[in-house]
Amino acid sequence: MSGAMDVVCVASWNVDLIAHIAQPLARGQTQMAQHFERLPGGKGSNAAIAAARQGAQVGLISRIGGDDFGQMGLDLWAREGISSQFVLRAEGEANGTALILVYADGNNSIAVFPGAGAGMSVAQVTAAKPLLSQARVVMSSCEVPLAATQAAFEIARTHGVLTLLNPAPAMPLPDTLWPLVDVLTPNEGELLLLAEANDIDSAAQRLLQKGVGALVVTLGERGCALFRPGEDPVHIPGHAMQVVDTIGAGDTFTGTLAVALARQTPWPDALRWANAAAALSTQAHGAVTAMPTQLEVRSLLQNPL
Repeated sequence: MSGAMDVVCVASWNVDLIAHIAQPLARGQTQMAQHFERLPGGKGSNAAIAAARQGAQVGLISRIGGDDFGQMGLDLWAREGISSQFVLRAEGEANGTALILVYADGNNSIAVFPGAGAGMSVAQVTAAKPLLSQARVVMSSCEVPLAATQAAFEIARTHGVLTLLNPAPAMPLPDTLWPLVDVLTPNEGELLLLAEANDIDSAAQRLLQKGVGALVVTLGERGCALFRPGEDPVHIPGHAMQVVDTIGAGDTFTGTLAVALARQTPWPDALRWANAAAALSTQAHGAVTAMPTQLEVRSLLQNPL
């Protein structure tokens, strides 16, 4: 795959080791799991796959392990039609791995070991300038080193490319990064933590004042809300689904939104599309199993449940 990409993702790649248990563990407690799975994950890879399934041309910048888990990522991206030209294979290093507990109500807890992904450097990102400079949207998350994200966004900004940051896992961000973020996509908890606020409206305003161009907070089945400087918030309702698990729902939202913005879809329609994709992604176990195609999203929007 060559040429300009709709979406380029500065991507984490993890293998998800998922155990299904009845309820969250208490300290020191052991529970027998009802089911175990080994599935593809990593916020960046997940979002890239979500984008590819919406028909976008997608490219990755990533650093993966030299083990079997690293090869699993390369094989997956090839099947999904995602360009891995700028994926660096770190021989002798362990791949990123996520340990996930899924509870009976579909919620989950996750511990992530970044592995080889923690070594992504500014130099690696700079080498991918030809990819970044020709994209329509460049997206990243906090699962990759912040210096790598900042370098990618600086290149994107220089070339008029839209930047999108999913600030997960939530962590303090440098003041120099905020103004480089055209679109921020936290969930409610991440937003409140990042802004050190107690309600969504005031939290959003604090981050907009730091220089963020637009903020979209995801609210699960309650949908999402868009905040922009000097404009009234836009609230888009979600979809009530019978949830199997929520792993990857936020990544699906982010990747789908990136595609809609790359296609210059008006904000309300872009948010409705991303909401629908995220809802559909909860219908099977694992991050990418139920990530929908463009046709499936359109069907849900035309025939809401």
